[in-house]
Amino acid sequence: MTRKHPTSGREQERRRLLEATLSHVAFDGWTMASMRAGAADLGLDLADVARLFPGGPDEAVGFFVAEADRAMIAELDRRNLGNMRHRDRIATAVRVRLEQNAQHREAIRRALALQALPQNGPGGLRSLYRTVDAMWHAAGDTSTDFSFYTKRLLLSGVYVSTLMFWLSDTSEDSEATWAFLDRRIEDVMKIQKARGRIERYLPDTERLLGSLLRRRGSRAAGSGQTAG
Repeated sequence: MTRKHPTSGREQERRRLLEATLSHVAFDGWTMASMRAGAADLGLDLADVARLFPGGPDEAVGFFVAEADRAMIAELDRRNLGNMRHRDRIATAVRVRLEQNAQHREAIRRALALQALPQNGPGGLRSLYRTVDAMWHAAGDTSTDFSFYTKRLLLSGVYVSTLMFWLSDTSEDSEATWAFLDRRIEDVMKIQKARGRIERYLPDTERLLGSLLRRRGSRAAGSGQTAG
């Protein structure tokens, strides 16, 4: 099901300013200088920059990531992921995300540097969570138990490590990155299988421990001892 996104006039203005700013980020980073230059390209003044992005460059980075999420979801909605294995759905989601942003590698690199600052860390983590959550939803995940969180934690590791590899990948058509992604997903699948085996035996383990504790308590009561 395709998700709806706001298309207000202000959102459109923010998108235009973001696109104009991106052409300057590679040289000046995610700074007010880049945003002012982007605004000048559009014939906007400084007051418009403050109106559209009152949080400055940090807010612009957050919007950049949110726009990337929106574009990724739209593309994944167009693909028939339901006929794929789960691992292939996730691989497709990560690959689509990176391929859509191939022209913005330097902007992404600069954004990661900005989000690495202590004051921006929480915002960066929230953006990462929203991205991997969108990937899992696109892949058809409907879990509501503890696996909901473990899936997103594991995918965060896969996505971030693949992103970092991709940023420095010089192979043709990023083939080295896709091979790296396949290896990371294979590692995760091994973890998931091991976790499944452990969970399968947990009920038996719990019953065994309960039986042993009850037996110990009976012996302690019979001898006048206090268990604990």
